[in-house]
Amino acid sequence: MATRTENARIAGLRQFEFGDPTPNAVGRKALVSHDGCVVHLDGNSAPRLMWYGEDLLSVKMPAGTRVMYPNPTIPGLRDRNAAIRYALEHPEEMEPLAALLRPGMKVTIAIDDISLPLPKMPRPDVRQSVLTIVLEMLAEKGIGDVHIIIATSFLRRMAEFEIRRAVGGRIFRAYYPDRLYNHDGEAPGGMVELGVTDHGERVRLNRRAAESDLLIYVNINLVPMDGGSKSVGVGLCDYPTLQAHHTPQTILDCDSYFDHTRSAMNRSCDRIGKIINQRLNVFHVETVLNNRMFDPSMAFFIKNEDRYNAFDKAMFHASKYGLSKLPRSAKRKVLFAIPAPYEPIAVHAGATLPTHEKTLAYCYAQYCCPLEGQSDVVVYGIPFVSPYNVNSILNPLLVQVMALGYFHNMYRGMPVVKKNGVLIVTHPLYDEFDPLHHPSYIEFFHRLLPETRDSFELERKYEAEFARDPNYIRMYRTGNAYHGVHPFYM
Repeated sequence: MATRTENARIAGLRQFEFGDPTPNAVGRKALVSHDGCVVHLDGNSAPRLMWYGEDLLSVKMPAGTRVMYPNPTIPGLRDRNAAIRYALEHPEEMEPLAALLRPGMKVTIAIDDISLPLPKMPRPDVRQSVLTIVLEMLAEKGIGDVHIIIATSFLRRMAEFEIRRAVGGRIFRAYYPDRLYNHDGEAPGGMVELGVTDHGERVRLNRRAAESDLLIYVNINLVPMDGGSKSVGVGLCDYPTLQAHHTPQTILDCDSYFDHTRSAMNRSCDRIGKIINQRLNVFHVETVLNNRMFDPSMAFFIKNEDRYNAFDKAMFHASKYGLSKLPRSAKRKVLFAIPAPYEPIAVHAGATLPTHEKTLAYCYAQYCCPLEGQSDVVVYGIPFVSPYNVNSILNPLLVQVMALGYFHNMYRGMPVVKKNGVLIVTHPLYDEFDPLHHPSYIEFFHRLLPETRDSFELERKYEAEFARDPNYIRMYRTGNAYHGVHPFYM
């Protein structure tokens, strides 16, 4: 583990300076106060709200407990469309998008899938906003050979209604299904090998994207693990490329998935991305959303409970009671139906790494809260949603991933919990799986885990079997199932 001095040095490398606001980024308005982000409880403190899957808890914590709250919300950009146009006209280390276009060229646009954002954002989705402007530019240049690919990698295919919501009705009607579709990492002849990195990592990419004159990637960024080299290199790859970094060893070698400077997975993606950028003409459009997850009527979710007013208390108790009376499936429908009123705070475009550097600065500014010192015991309330169960069930494997993969790894300097400390999570952890979305999880959980929970042993003995299973491949390609190998990555 890096020392405090080493962490400070790493954090100081290429420090981003927020300047005056520009049409595409809020600039120094991103420098919000951290006051109130860490609250020390005493004996008179109110109980704390915690997620418990699809339910809410009210928990009385002992005096001396530190409770973390999110940073204040960075104000969103005033004009989303103007921000997008400015970013396309002023890209990072590339010519403006319009200058890259010529009549008759073959263009592919790849977009992030349903795993972002969480929860879904109100219409229009920022992907729709970017696509609308980019497609107008392509039409003005006389470019008709345009495909839009949803970069699902080995995640599940998005359903028609989900695609329509992400891209908007007009784009959906014009392009779906022949020119707007999910990536298929198992399509016969659908992949192209671009090369091998100096670490032996195979670089394989969606054929349509690889054979295009221009590949445009439209990203939504909520966490540092998203975007950058990962967008194309993971979103449009297949199994041989995933084998480079979706492994137990890579996970062990990651000192926080969310600090890009200390992530073995990020380094692998960057090496793969280098090969991609040598072979292809890739133009990235990255958007950063603020943390405005709840509208004012639901402010109690992010508010210090000692500062609840009468309305906050009433809304909390009504929500807690109402959810407790619903069947679990109905709770999910209610919760997944509520959008988060996110707003873009930055839009940058251009070359992969320079664009992502700007993105990360705003991502860290919005989502990183300073905390002094580690804790002996940390308590996490695990909610109903993760990147891998949108409109579905958070099964036991995904609860584990949320707790140990995401929540525990959401740090930059060092983990919140001390080594050999205690991590407590609140979730009912029911034995419930979605057979349409997670069929291979069922076999993995009930057949393999009783034998061993050693990730290296599971990889050695069973991963190839699940990766090549024809039924799981069929469900991935034609249904809405995560690839058969996906539980090995959790």
